[in-house]
Amino acid sequence: MNIDDVIYVICLLACIGAGNYVRKIRGNTQKKYISTALGILMVFIVSGWNSFHCFVSAILGAAAVIYVHPSKCHLAAFTVMFGYLAFFRLASKFGLPDPPGHINMIQMIMTLKIAGIGFEKTGSWKKLKEREKNEDVEISEYDSDIQSVNMMEIFHYSFNYIGILTGPYYRYRTYRDYFETSYSDYAPTIKTTLDRLKCAGLYCSLYLLGNYFWPLEYALTDEFYNQRSYFYRLMYVWPTFIIFRMRIYTGLTLSECVCTMAGFGAYPVEADVVNGGGPRKPYKHLTPDTYKGDYTFTAIVNTNVMDVEKCPTFRETMKHWNICVQYWLAVNIYKLFPSKKYRTVVTLLVSAYWHGFRPGHYFCLMGAPFYVHNEDMWDKLIRKEATGTKRKILDVLFWFFKFFCGSYLGTAFLLVTFEKIWRFYSSVYHTCYVAWIIFLVVGTIWTKQRKAQEKRKKRLEENKTERTEQDKKSQ
Repeated sequence: MNIDDVIYVICLLACIGAGNYVRKIRGNTQKKYISTALGILMVFIVSGWNSFHCFVSAILGAAAVIYVHPSKCHLAAFTVMFGYLAFFRLASKFGLPDPPGHINMIQMIMTLKIAGIGFEKTGSWKKLKEREKNEDVEISEYDSDIQSVNMMEIFHYSFNYIGILTGPYYRYRTYRDYFETSYSDYAPTIKTTLDRLKCAGLYCSLYLLGNYFWPLEYALTDEFYNQRSYFYRLMYVWPTFIIFRMRIYTGLTLSECVCTMAGFGAYPVEADVVNGGGPRKPYKHLTPDTYKGDYTFTAIVNTNVMDVEKCPTFRETMKHWNICVQYWLAVNIYKLFPSKKYRTVVTLLVSAYWHGFRPGHYFCLMGAPFYVHNEDMWDKLIRKEATGTKRKILDVLFWFFKFFCGSYLGTAFLLVTFEKIWRFYSSVYHTCYVAWIIFLVVGTIWTKQRKAQEKRKKRLEENKTERTEQDKKSQ
């Protein structure tokens, strides 16, 4: 780890430790202000005077949410926050110093939060308008309350120390519930945190060990390209991607620990909680005094690590990776984009833009749909109807190709620049891209042949049925 990573981890651990204190504060106003003060302190420690970006963007975004008409405030907040994200990343073009790397994640999470409030406010406003026309439309107290959200509340939400460094993304409603409900007093905060800390320790150990033997920097040296074989270079994507995953798992799991130690995001299981979105069923009647069931922290779970590692397909893996951010993209971009034909592409473009402007982000994120299309096609051709031993073998093969694809694309994400990416891909003769094209061509031909056979079979059955009916009529 470099010194910035060490400082970042120390800050995350400090936030985890602070949770035990914050959770026990009885006064909601005092708890809210202390949480915000801790968040501002963390931002300043990580980014120094560059933290002014966070304050400026928060004020501009909050103004868009508050002062633009509710029917359009989601578009205004989205434009302001994603526009400022571009300015933030191009700061050097405007004569400002380049912000340190870790403040980028802070700015990214803040962008989702404030733009998310705009989408929440517009969505609730539309429900309120529909209720005026149709009394059967269900609305909640929250739908009315969010219409009067003010600058100070958005500021508290944006700078709450819980999630300020690495996420997870959570809705404004989840933030409000933390101060208005007492679920955190009854949820298994200590046990859940300790369990996740053990996992974070394992991921961090694997990251440090892997990075010692297979550092990414080695893939940038002349020795790697001049003295290593084609097979060695191609296979190097495997340890590189494993190290990348362990690093991400460590950060995301520690960020979850910040939430669980504070009791943030705790809900009764019966509330049917979704990652990032919070409860989907009424839950205010489930008071801790009478509720005797279990509690869950599903609302703040970033990644289902074991599902990511075990599931056989890329499509399924994406459902378990960075779930809270995917929830934001699905609800605010995918479902709301007017054209069904282009909504997937637009959602991926927004995701790539949110991650950054570097070529590696687009090589990785925009290459994924191409592989998923291939995977879906071959799943229908050979895996979907397979059973028994054949299905198990195919699951292993699909799992292997899933991680090969992820490793290949993930290496581009890590190499960042076009020159480095092209040098590496050229050194392995663009193997995966060539293989995907071959699989695409073969799969497309096979699919057309199968459809043609099914049509012929269906036509024969229809002709047979017609002849049978004619024979019956002639008799």
